[in-house]
Amino acid sequence: MAFFSKLKDGLKKTRESITHRVDRLLVSMGKIDEELFEELEEILITSDVGVDTTLKIIENLKQKVKDTKAKDPVQVKEMLKDEISSILSSGENQLKLNTKPSVILVIGVNGVGKTTSIGKMCNVLKNQGKKVLMAAGDTFRAAAIDQLEIWAKRAEVDIIKHSEGSDPSAVVFDAIAAAKARAFDVIVCDTAGRLHTKKNLMEELKKINRIINRELPNSDVETLLVLDATTGQNAVSQAKHFTEAVGVDGIVLTKLDGTAKGGIVVSVKSELNIPVKFIGVGEQIDDLQPFNPQEFVDALFQ
Repeated sequence: MAFFSKLKDGLKKTRESITHRVDRLLVSMGKIDEELFEELEEILITSDVGVDTTLKIIENLKQKVKDTKAKDPVQVKEMLKDEISSILSSGENQLKLNTKPSVILVIGVNGVGKTTSIGKMCNVLKNQGKKVLMAAGDTFRAAAIDQLEIWAKRAEVDIIKHSEGSDPSAVVFDAIAAAKARAFDVIVCDTAGRLHTKKNLMEELKKINRIINRELPNSDVETLLVLDATTGQNAVSQAKHFTEAVGVDGIVLTKLDGTAKGGIVVSVKSELNIPVKFIGVGEQIDDLQPFNPQEFVDALFQ
């Protein structure tokens, strides 16, 4: 199945939560008035588009209606689609991996699908013709190392690992040395599934960054935060904490196929101005793909 079809299927619950409710609303309304905008506001907020983002969208829609002198409520749907597309398309959704090696540092709390996302991400990069190396930097859980090794085999990429409890920075250091010696294009580093409230773990992340900056001073480094779409606004809260603590270049949004709250994609981009770089819509190795804003909007509004 092509990824667009999977994306469309994966967004089914979100489409029912947003698009189908919008369709029913617009058909039932005889005119464009304040009541229509209030109902639309409720639909967006309950779909986890976020309060601030929703209010911004509604204000822009009111202005468009005024500018175009639109009378038919059905016209509002296309305007809404354009608004969401505009939010998601601003900024850079592509990874910046121009140096050899480049580094992707993957962060996020336990349970969001971080380890499986790394495996799928490595598969995407390998299929783009890159020579990929995994670094098993989550040394706090033996299961994390074992799980990553399984995904390395599935994606057919190499992995650098140490024993459970070893220094994550040492794993990253060895991975960098291996990448230099064996001409890898990209190092994808796992990190502990740290809670954003645990200061010592955040400090360790900063230590990993210092190792990367020291050993690869001019390399492209992408810090990607994995978020679980099903957690809704809690995902936005996590993103805020991580951004303040270590900086985030992009979002990997998982489990879109299991939620009616796919509006979180819009909320994260609008409120935090962090681009979504990958989205996951299933369990298979090819069910994580680079985020295409227009494809997402098309799949959402079909």
